[in-house]
Amino acid sequence: MHQENGYIIFAGNSNPVLAEAICGYLKQNLGGAKVKRFSDGEIQIEIDENVRSKDVFVIQSTSNPVNDNLVELLLMIDALKRSSVKRITAVVPYFGYARQDKKVAPRVPISAKLVADLLTTAGANRIITMDLHAGQIQGFFNIPVDNLFAAPVIIEYMRKKFTHDTIIVSPDAGGVERARAFAKRMDCGLAIIDKRRDAPNKAKAMAVIGDVRDKRAVILDDMADTAGTLTEAAKALAENGASEVHACCTHPVLSGPAIDRINASPLKSVVVTDTIPLSDNGRACSKIKILSISSLFGEAIIRSHTGDSVTSLFV
Repeated sequence: MHQENGYIIFAGNSNPVLAEAICGYLKQNLGGAKVKRFSDGEIQIEIDENVRSKDVFVIQSTSNPVNDNLVELLLMIDALKRSSVKRITAVVPYFGYARQDKKVAPRVPISAKLVADLLTTAGANRIITMDLHAGQIQGFFNIPVDNLFAAPVIIEYMRKKFTHDTIIVSPDAGGVERARAFAKRMDCGLAIIDKRRDAPNKAKAMAVIGDVRDKRAVILDDMADTAGTLTEAAKALAENGASEVHACCTHPVLSGPAIDRINASPLKSVVVTDTIPLSDNGRACSKIKILSISSLFGEAIIRSHTGDSVTSLFV
């Protein structure tokens, strides 16, 4: 029985493949729940088993369709809270609305803070997520947040694949800290793209800071949405003499023209994780390589349940 470990795993509809992979790592079944819709589109949740006084984990990425998946998660948390569970941990591999973490113009919302408030109000006692767009989003919650990193999985792949003459590239100034940490772990150089953004989802790469000539350039980012940043950066690196250009992103949002842009770009490969399920278009793209982070989430769930250190996963 999947309750024998003292905790139960539930999942919404956003990423069933990842949920099954995490359960496979934990060697237990998903908890029974019905997630259906009324004819007008309202979401209906029903928990199919006794969860009283249990430690419960709900796996749900708030990826496309973002609002449906978010409401599904909120309703599932509320259903569990009203079923007298001991603790609810929302496992959110991809935290949507994270890019709206500050006021960038007058009269705009801080959407990431609102989503944090919604999850807390619904009844979540803890959040486990991965590679938040901005680390300070952890402070938007008044409950514990474990922000996991895909770095161990990506670095293991990179060490096997990119053996020499590699340089890590940050596609903008905001990602320099992440890129520097990777470069240190990989024992290689660092370069930065000076990017000017004129409108949302539109990026224009300008200059390359650092010497990438005759090097294998690996662009590192937390997410790829329309892939404008990635492909503009790839062009700039190729124009500056990079021998090969690759990219590594934790969250493959890949919306709109993303796949077409990747196919038409100088990128030789785009390494992503399975925090978000790829579209049919994405799975058909030969340049995209998927790495699974199910074992990281599985281990984090075990440690969260037993009270062991989650941080030690990344030391």
